[in-house]
Amino acid sequence: MSQRDLKEAFVSNLNGTSLGEVALGSFLAPVCVINRGLLLLLLHWASGTLPLPRPLLSHLLFDYSVLILPLVLSCTVLSDVLHLVVITLTLVPACVVWFIHRRSRRPSAVAAFLRSHVQFDQVPFVTVFRVFVNVKTAISILAVDFSVFPRRYAKTETYGTGVMDFGVGAFVFANALVCPEARGKTASGSKVKLISQQLMSVWPLVALGLGRVLSVKMTGYQEHVTEYGVHWNFFFTLAVVRVVSSVLLAVLPLNQSVVFALLIGGIYQFILETTGLKEFILHNGNREVDFIHANKEGLFSVVGYVALYLVGVQVGLYVMQRRSSVQQWIQTLLNLLFGSFVLYAVLCIFQTFVEPVSRRLGNLSFCLWSVAQSLFFLSCLGLADMLLLFSKTLSGFHLLPSSWSLYQKQSESVCDRRRHVDGLCLLQAVNRNQLLFFLIANVMTGLTNSVVDTLSCGQLFSVCILLLYMFINCFIIYVLHVYGITVKFW
Repeated sequence: MSQRDLKEAFVSNLNGTSLGEVALGSFLAPVCVINRGLLLLLLHWASGTLPLPRPLLSHLLFDYSVLILPLVLSCTVLSDVLHLVVITLTLVPACVVWFIHRRSRRPSAVAAFLRSHVQFDQVPFVTVFRVFVNVKTAISILAVDFSVFPRRYAKTETYGTGVMDFGVGAFVFANALVCPEARGKTASGSKVKLISQQLMSVWPLVALGLGRVLSVKMTGYQEHVTEYGVHWNFFFTLAVVRVVSSVLLAVLPLNQSVVFALLIGGIYQFILETTGLKEFILHNGNREVDFIHANKEGLFSVVGYVALYLVGVQVGLYVMQRRSSVQQWIQTLLNLLFGSFVLYAVLCIFQTFVEPVSRRLGNLSFCLWSVAQSLFFLSCLGLADMLLLFSKTLSGFHLLPSSWSLYQKQSESVCDRRRHVDGLCLLQAVNRNQLLFFLIANVMTGLTNSVVDTLSCGQLFSVCILLLYMFINCFIIYVLHVYGITVKFW
């Protein structure tokens, strides 16, 4: 077999992992965020200053070490002891919060905290959710080509729940959370004008999709055809889902988008079960008949992604509602967590009596799982943010970036220091240029595969390559952020 065939076989015919292992991995990012915040707090106590000395480099290295390094190690050399990694990293914030609470000596601190109010410029845990979905995707698209990355984490062939399968669904869900419809910023004017605006807004995705097709065909880069098809790729899926969803939301009531999502997903599942569509999609027949045969997976799975996007819009509408008190936000997070548990229960029933999860089909089970897991991840990040806010309240230190702040009058110097610290935050850097970060990761993945024989690399060398790759991605996006550069030309 040629090197290309070997690499294609390496990512083919996989069955994924359990729902529990994917859910367990959702604890890691929130724990890393908590550790980062508490370590900054301890550093401030020890040195009395923040930003750190030599801030441009020190904050990048600090964020990279605390936020990125654990994610890379947990999906490679530490994947078999993931539960121990999560437990060990959880012990750190538990001890620090206990120490802060003892140091503050405020017995009524919890009650006072619940009555306090937060500033509402943005919802920090939504931003962090979108950033980590992007970061985990960037890690996985290269890591999957190395043997150190567990095969159970890679995308499944037909049925199953791989970590990368969730990444695809979470990416669509994350985009829907902050779309203009979810934020109440829909364009005014006629429906035709609205549709034309959406067509114009997705041209970068179409251009990136075409660029990927041309680069893959010209360089002979390995292709997993049953993933999306011969010519289709995820950039095209994102573009089509955005336009179709916007058209639907222009004529349907926004506050009932979840109802129409269930209708779309249910009708699509009914068609899969009662017609020959499922067999057509899964049967790897002659792809040279026409464009539909060549790209059937990508074309038909769009239906499921549209349903998933509509649910994301509904969740975004709920999360973006104005709330001021901490108690209200905690109740909101608990509602999201409860919704996740309910959907998981429905998913288990659905997988038993109807059909297992299939990213390739984009079936209703896949939509249920993507929403359930996304809500679980989102609520975990939100609760982590609340724990950080509680620690900030006890310590009186409010400069931690990418987290809630209490509503209170502050001097101009404090506001300037906060903006300065935010300007050194890696999470804010990725958030500023999310599409560019995703594009850089794709380009770096192709370059790495062209110069490194990923299949024959040892574990240590593989991890070093992945760490260097992620550092380059983060460094580029971080420098742009420090200099206030937002790459958006559409």
